[in-house]
Amino acid sequence: MTAEEHNKISKFFKEEYSTMVGYVKKRFDDTTAMDGEDIVQEVMTNLFTRGDISAPIENLAAYIYRALRNRIVDSFRKRDDDISLDAPAGSPETGSLLDIMEDLRYEGAAAYDREQIRKKVFQALDSLKPEQRLVIIATELEGKSFKELSRELEIPMGTLLARKSRALKTVRETLTSTTEETEA
Repeated sequence: MTAEEHNKISKFFKEEYSTMVGYVKKRFDDTTAMDGEDIVQEVMTNLFTRGDISAPIENLAAYIYRALRNRIVDSFRKRDDDISLDAPAGSPETGSLLDIMEDLRYEGAAAYDREQIRKKVFQALDSLKPEQRLVIIATELEGKSFKELSRELEIPMGTLLARKSRALKTVRETLTSTTEETEA
């Protein structure tokens, strides 16, 4: 772009700026002043920064207004692809996309909390004596009855019940102490 063309475009931009913004705003129902100004400035920036073209611009005003019109059309096309977080997502019963995202966030937080509790429970189980841990795992996680376990291990049922009772007491105390530590 020659210096003469650059000066011609600058002069046009200064003189016609508010008219161009008005032209853009008329084409939008819900545009703000910033949208119109943004579009005009984008078109003018593209015009100033474009590479050297082989043919000179004969009618500058027509060229710029055509560029503005094309940019407005592009904006309309882009708006169709935009999704509002407040717009209903699917049916009215499902609520907005923002509501769904909030629900997922809470589900994620709950999953995180469950995972933290699970880790603490397994840490508490790891701190148990091996014979106590065996009874807890067999009865609680594997679903074995005390009668089955007694036959399998050849240990009296009363002994297994006592081990489980002591193990649960230890687990409760461990979980209570870790909860108090994290809250402090």
